[in-house]
Amino acid sequence: MEKKQILIAVKAYPNPSKSYGETVCCAGVDLATGKLIRLYPIPFRDLDDQKKFKKYNVIEILCFTPRDDKRPESHRVNSDSIRILEWWDTKDRWARRKSVVLPTLSASMCTVLKEAKDHDKSLALIRPDNVAFEWQKTRSTNQFAREACYAQLSFLNRKKEAIEKIPWDFYYDFRCQGLTDCPGHRLPIIGWEIGQAYRDWRQKYKTEGDLLEKIRERWLGGMCSDKQDTYFFVGNMKRFRDKFMVLGTFYPPRGTS
Repeated sequence: MEKKQILIAVKAYPNPSKSYGETVCCAGVDLATGKLIRLYPIPFRDLDDQKKFKKYNVIEILCFTPRDDKRPESHRVNSDSIRILEWWDTKDRWARRKSVVLPTLSASMCTVLKEAKDHDKSLALIRPDNVAFEWQKTRSTNQFAREACYAQLSFLNRKKEAIEKIPWDFYYDFRCQGLTDCPGHRLPIIGWEIGQAYRDWRQKYKTEGDLLEKIRERWLGGMCSDKQDTYFFVGNMKRFRDKFMVLGTFYPPRGTS
């Protein structure tokens, strides 16, 4: 076990697992090394309230390199050890956040895919260009298997309702900035915020179409506008190393130092 202090930058939408029950994959920057780190599995909804961190909290946690996950950024965690130390705000055009996040920037998504193949790279910050936002109906899931994951939760876990499966998949389409030969990329968005936005906002809009357009407005017009300096946190799947997802966005205002 190592004790680490992590600036949390990513929280994925909760997902049921046969092995771990309902978990959340989180990622951020190890403040000691300046490198991106993945923390999994975190039973976020089972945590005590004083341990439920948010994005850009600095947390202290005990973790270790897992035997069953060879991705270099991956760490298993002792969730009981979580201590929230502070929260980094957006003052001075996100200056404090940028000082730690931007040094992790990779050259491009095309480079990340090559490094994933050659060196098992699985977590990165990239800068997209020509960004578009799309959605499509989620493929039907095995609801029985999903419910079974919740039914087998350890008796030590708190009883809770199964979290809703969002009926839409959301995607960013983009090209790598500065690469004329980039073929383009289409990555699903799996951050907690977009799933929660769907759940929270649907009561405010008369139609599903209005709701989806509002989400597009926020995730494209709000986070990827000409006024923002937009970056994507991307990560792959343990079983499918070539399949990357957008885990979250980093979008300080332009004109920053």
